[in-house]
Amino acid sequence: MSPITPLPYFLLFATAANVAAQAGIEQASVEQSAIEHISVRHKQAYRGDVPLRLQPQAMETLSLELLTDNGISSFQQALDLSGSIARQNNGGGLWDSFSIRGFPGNENMPSGYLLNGFNAGRGFSGNRDLSNVEYIEIMKGPGSALFGRSEPGGTVNIITKKPQFEQQGYLQLSAGKFDQYRLEGDYTNGVNDKLAIRVNGAVQDYDSFRDYVGNKKTVFTPSVSYLVNDHTTLNYEFEYLKQEQLFDRGLLVLNNNLRTLPRSRYLGEPDDGPTEVDATGHQLTLDTTLWQGWTLLAGVGYRESALQGYSSDAELAVGRQSLFTDGETLTRQRRYRDYDSEDLTLRTELSGNVQLGGIKHHVLLGADAFDYSLYTRLDRYRGPAGSYSLNIYQPVYGSTAPEPVSLYINDETQHGVGLYVQDHLRLTERWHLSAGVRFDRITQELTELVSDISSSQQFSRLSPRLGLVYEHHPGLTFYTNYSEGFVPLSGTDFNRNMFEPEESESFEVGAKFSFGTTQGTLALFDAEKSNILTSDPLNATFQATLGRARSRGIELDIHSHLNNNLYADLSYAFMDTRTVGEALNADWGSQVPDGSRLVNVPKHNASLVLTQLLQMAGKEGKAGVRLHYVGSRLGDSVNPDYQLPSFTLVGLFTSMELTPQLSAQLNINNLFDRHYVHNSYNELWTVPGEPLNYQASIRYRF
Repeated sequence: MSPITPLPYFLLFATAANVAAQAGIEQASVEQSAIEHISVRHKQAYRGDVPLRLQPQAMETLSLELLTDNGISSFQQALDLSGSIARQNNGGGLWDSFSIRGFPGNENMPSGYLLNGFNAGRGFSGNRDLSNVEYIEIMKGPGSALFGRSEPGGTVNIITKKPQFEQQGYLQLSAGKFDQYRLEGDYTNGVNDKLAIRVNGAVQDYDSFRDYVGNKKTVFTPSVSYLVNDHTTLNYEFEYLKQEQLFDRGLLVLNNNLRTLPRSRYLGEPDDGPTEVDATGHQLTLDTTLWQGWTLLAGVGYRESALQGYSSDAELAVGRQSLFTDGETLTRQRRYRDYDSEDLTLRTELSGNVQLGGIKHHVLLGADAFDYSLYTRLDRYRGPAGSYSLNIYQPVYGSTAPEPVSLYINDETQHGVGLYVQDHLRLTERWHLSAGVRFDRITQELTELVSDISSSQQFSRLSPRLGLVYEHHPGLTFYTNYSEGFVPLSGTDFNRNMFEPEESESFEVGAKFSFGTTQGTLALFDAEKSNILTSDPLNATFQATLGRARSRGIELDIHSHLNNNLYADLSYAFMDTRTVGEALNADWGSQVPDGSRLVNVPKHNASLVLTQLLQMAGKEGKAGVRLHYVGSRLGDSVNPDYQLPSFTLVGLFTSMELTPQLSAQLNINNLFDRHYVHNSYNELWTVPGEPLNYQASIRYRF
C-alpha cells in the first residue's frame, strides 16, 4: 500500500474529532450568513424561500475568500477544492470537464453547469474565468425534479458579482513561473439611487511548462442593476471571452511509466497554430416581491460560442500506430475542428408560502424553455502507420500532411420545455417533507451533412423528487431524498444513430451540523444511470454507449474555526463508481466487464486548506497550506491495465496588507514537485500536472 493512501482517513478522523470536541450549538457562520444575504437580494433560481439547512440536499460552497487565498483564477482549478469532483477529458486544454460523485457527462463535450441558474456549460465557450465570480455552489445529489436535465451526481451553479451602490473595486497584477502574466480588475458604483453598474474582467498571457503551449485570454463582464421600485430589481449581465491556445493532448505513457517522456514534451505540431475560442453571453433577470412574501423571478439567457483550429493528435488505433512496433515513432492524425453553438433559455418562477390545513406549505412553481443549436465539424487526415509521424525521443517538428477532409458535419438542434412544482411542508416543529415533480418534453433533430443522413427524436420525461428532513435542533438536521432524472445526449454513434438520453435515479441520506464554530455536511449516496457515453474503443472519433453504472459513497464537507486565528476547509469523498452488467459494443465486439471502474474517477478524493491569520509589524496578513489528494484512477475505458497513480500535492500561500489600499500575495503550488496526471483519455492522450510553480500578485483596492 502506498504510504500516502491513508491520508483521507486521517483527515476524516482528525476533523471528526474536532467536531466532537465542540461545546455549543450556534447558528451558521458569518460567512454562510453573507452567502444567504446575497441569495436573498439577488434571488437564485430553484431555491424558493426554504433555508439551506432545511433543504434535503448536500450543498458545498466555494467562497470568494477561499478562491482568492489559493490564487485560483479558473473554474477548473476551483473545482479541485471539492472532494466530490474529479477532472475529466479537457478537450486539448480548451474546455472545462468534470465528474460529480463519480458520474461524468459526455467525455467529448464540456461539462454542463449553471450560471446564476441559467445553462452555461453547453457549447464550446473555453475555460471559464473567475474574475466576475462571487462564489460557487456545488448542489450535490438528486435535484433533477427542479433543475431538469442534470447529472445524478449534482449540479454546479456559479454566482456572479452583482453591481453595488457604493464605490468599490480593485486592480490586481500577477506574475508567475513559466512567464505567466495576468491583469485583473473589478469596479462597481451607483450612477444614481436607482442604477448601479459593475465592470470586471481580466487579460492574461500564459506560457506553460509544456513546450510551445501557451494561453492568451481576454475576459470582459459588465453588468447593470436597476431598482424599478422598492420591490423590483432588473439585472443585466454581459460576458465576452476570447481565448487562443495550441491544442494539446498531453503526453503518452508507456507501461504505466509517467516518466516515459519529460513533462514538457509536446507531441503535436507547433505550426498548427492556436485554436481560437470566441464566446458571448447575455442574462436579463427580473426579481420582484408580489404579496405576503411571494416572489416572482423571471429571466432570459442567450449564449453563443465558436471554436476553430487545427491539431495533430496521436493515432489511437493500435493497427495504425507505429509506436507499438518500434517504440519511438508516433503516428499522428491531423484534424480541423469547427464548432459553433447558440443557446437561448427562458425561465420564470413563483415562490412563497401558504397555511393550509394547519400545515405551512413552501411552494415553488416554475417553467422554463430552451432552444439550443450545435454545429460540429471534424475534418481528419489519417494516413497509414508511420505517416505524419514524430520521434517521441528526438522530435523534429515541421512535418506536413494533406489537408484534412470532413469526417462528419453534425447540425443539431434541441428544443425543450419544462414545468416543475415543489411543495416543502412543515409537518411538525421538527419534521419537514419536500415533494416535487418536473415534466420535460424534448425534441432533437440532427442532420449529418457528409452522409446526408437526418434523424430526429422526441421524448417526454417525468422526474419526481421526494425528501424528508428532521430538524433535531437548529444546529443539527438529518435528511434523505430520492430523485429520478435524465440528460439529452448530443451527437451520433459510428452508424449515425442518435443516442437515447441518459436515465438516472439517485438516493441520499445525510446530516447538516453547526457545532460551535464548525459547520458542515456528512452525506451517503447511491446513484445509478444508464446510456452512459464513452469513446468507441476502435474509433475514438465517435462515441458509444457504455450501458449502466452505479456510484455509491460518502462525503464530508467542513468549515471550522479551530481558534480565533486559524480555520480549516475540508472536503473529502469516497466514491465507488462501477459499471453494472457487461456491456458489448456491437460494432467492434469490445466487451466492458461488469464492475469496471469509470475513467478518471478516484475512489478517494480530498482537499484540505488551513488558513492562519497573522499580525506582523502592525500589518494584517494570512498564511496557509493546502493539501490535495487524488486516489488512483482508470486511465482508459476499455483498457483496465492503464491506471493513473494516486498523488498528494502541497501548496503554500501568504498575503500581507501593506497599506489600507495595497496588498501583496505569494502562492506556491506543487511544493515537492510531484509527477502526476490530471486526467486521461487514453495512454497516448494523457494530461500531465504542473510541476513546482509560483505566482506573485499585488492588488490595489479603491
